[in-house]
Amino acid sequence: MQKPSPTQIQKELNIGDFIVSKTDLKGKIIYGNKMFIKISGYSESELLGQPHSILRHPDMPKIIFKFLWDRIQNKQEIFAYVKNLCKDGAYYWVFANVTATTDENGQIRDFHSVRRKPSQKAMDIIPNLYSQLLSAERSGGIDASKILLERTLKEQGVDYDGFILNLQQ
Repeated sequence: MQKPSPTQIQKELNIGDFIVSKTDLKGKIIYGNKMFIKISGYSESELLGQPHSILRHPDMPKIIFKFLWDRIQNKQEIFAYVKNLCKDGAYYWVFANVTATTDENGQIRDFHSVRRKPSQKAMDIIPNLYSQLLSAERSGGIDASKILLERTLKEQGVDYDGFILNLQQ
């Protein structure tokens, strides 16, 4: 499936909206709730079996997804701000909580994500930060982006989780 060309059209979630999806261990979509399907612009049949990265907006720095995958593959919960790409090229921002679902033996079965509307405080900071991270990636690769993110967190005097959660309050 070909990815759409991004536009400048933004879709926004309402305060009470929740997007829920599940992926298999390789990141292929195995479930999406009605809100997920609606905002993405894809039909359920178009989404199921596709890699979740079908929604990845080119404005998203790779370091954020590397951090996310590192955490969930170690069965650690993560919160992140994500800019997603819709089928029609529009975009929407989410505050995502991603976790691994484990079976009775403690083995990862799938990944579960619940997303909601990000705070205005986060939207005042995150797009600019991600633009800087993306610029660092383009010139120096993912390692340059990681260094910039770590330096930003150190300057704020917080770890990643503290930074992200504080922006949502």
